[in-house]
Amino acid sequence: MGRLVGVHAAEHGIEIVGVLTSGSTLAEWDAVAQARADVVIDFATGDALQANLERLCGLAPTLVLGSTGWAPFEPEARAVVERHAAGVVVASNFSVGAYLLEAAVRAVSASVQGLDDYDAFLHEAHHSKKRDAPSGTALLLLDAMRQAGFTRHVDVSSTRAGHVPGTHTVGIDGPAETITLTHTVRDRATFAHGALRAARWVQGRRGWYTMRDVLGIT
Repeated sequence: MGRLVGVHAAEHGIEIVGVLTSGSTLAEWDAVAQARADVVIDFATGDALQANLERLCGLAPTLVLGSTGWAPFEPEARAVVERHAAGVVVASNFSVGAYLLEAAVRAVSASVQGLDDYDAFLHEAHHSKKRDAPSGTALLLLDAMRQAGFTRHVDVSSTRAGHVPGTHTVGIDGPAETITLTHTVRDRATFAHGALRAARWVQGRRGWYTMRDVLGIT
């Protein structure tokens, strides 16, 4: 993801002033700090985010965080962001389509709650190297269903195979019909474009935001 951000940054009018990886030295961290970046885009692991968030907040006044698997750390992360008076966009998925799907899932879930003979399922598929299951986006969609008032059981399943960039399906199954809402990623570059869109949006802001804020989805 870091490489893709670098490839597409210029398309969004963004200049990359430094790159840090798990192997970066203290001297490289210092060099990036001296570059005085406007925003940091982070796609590290959840463990790495927990270890480095304080340092990342020292590199720029705003951040875009695409790490997943760190939900228990969120209260502490919010405190770090507040302490630095930083602005941050946090998302488990930066594709525009994922949030359009979330909006549709909210609407359908609210309507189907009263239909006792309709059940729900949620399935997601990703490449074999993805560590967390279910995915952060699957949990986002499940939360959207709950917030919309759907309280019944939702069967959640995951597939990890091959090179699948990401597919999420929410299904509603009734006695004689099935409704499916699906978002399929064809190119991982969509995540980079979303992160770069968020990076432009968050500049000058303070506080904790999501891609729903970036896209203006209520």
